[in-house]
Amino acid sequence: MPFERRHEPLLPRHLFVRRFARWSLAAFLVLAASLALGICGYHFLEGLPWIDALLDASMILGGMGPVDPIRTTAGKLFASFYALYSGLAIIGVFGLLIAPLVHRLFHRFHIEGSKH
Repeated sequence: MPFERRHEPLLPRHLFVRRFARWSLAAFLVLAASLALGICGYHFLEGLPWIDALLDASMILGGMGPVDPIRTTAGKLFASFYALYSGLAIIGVFGLLIAPLVHRLFHRFHIEGSKH
């Protein structure tokens, strides 16, 4: 369901909660896919065990930085691009989470502003 337009009434709360849940699921899927990409990259390109690959991918995705030293050229290239991608992915996930909230807030202000 797309967002309501300015001439439409505010979405009822139960439908808004459903919308927010769908957008949260989309954000979670982007985050999970990004983490899976990082885990596979560190495991296959750098040769890290799965648990260490999970740790490094989580730390990069969370903005903390890698834990294990990167030794191979392929691993260094992957880590560089994954770090750049991770910064944008987190911004995108945040955008997916707040989009329904911001839209509802602006829509409510528009409705209240048009009554006066």
